[in-house]
Amino acid sequence: MKIDDATVRHIARLARIKVSDAEAKTLENELTGILGWVEQLSEVDTDGVEPMTCVTDMQIHMRKDEVTDGGYPEEIVKNAPESTDNFFVVPKVVE
Repeated sequence: MKIDDATVRHIARLARIKVSDAEAKTLENELTGILGWVEQLSEVDTDGVEPMTCVTDMQIHMRKDEVTDGGYPEEIVKNAPESTDNFFVVPKVVE
């Protein structure tokens, strides 16, 4: 697919970048080259190949979904400007 000057200008406007005339000509060639590589991918025979989300075969370790207090409430509020009984103290915002 050949990219023309109008397409380069349109892409530049969408990306909110300023492109000079010399840069536009360079971008025409670069974008055409990129799309050429993408078109080559359609020539690859992928019949019988299962889609994958990761290149390595691995399983994610899942932990139990349990609600806990973390076991260290003092550490959680340690850096708070003000706390009471391991709770954050904040100014009243609703009257």
